[in-house]
Amino acid sequence: MWSRSGQEKKEDSGKALALAFQRLFSKLTKENLWIYILCILKEGPDYALSLKRKVAERFNVRAAKITFYFVLYRMEKEGLVTSDRVQGKRLYHATQKGLEELKRAVQLLSETLRLIES
Repeated sequence: MWSRSGQEKKEDSGKALALAFQRLFSKLTKENLWIYILCILKEGPDYALSLKRKVAERFNVRAAKITFYFVLYRMEKEGLVTSDRVQGKRLYHATQKGLEELKRAVQLLSETLRLIES
């Protein structure tokens, strides 16, 4: 059995399967942090460290602080989020474009699951 952390329970599944699963896990979590961030931001504005904590708690996705900030920076550059300085900290807001991209991502993931489960 696999856990959300990507750890493998000792089974006869072999190392190749473990590596394949680890790649999948990485692609669906750390490499797509923007999806999880927008899921939190659709509920309202938030600060980077609070977002990082909520993503870890709710989705069990943990990323380095620098990775998290880089993703937020890239999201802002792409117009998925905006930010304001409030008492020296950046407060992030989802944009309409960001919410639309989140909806498209959810549709893609849902369709992908439907196709592979059939």
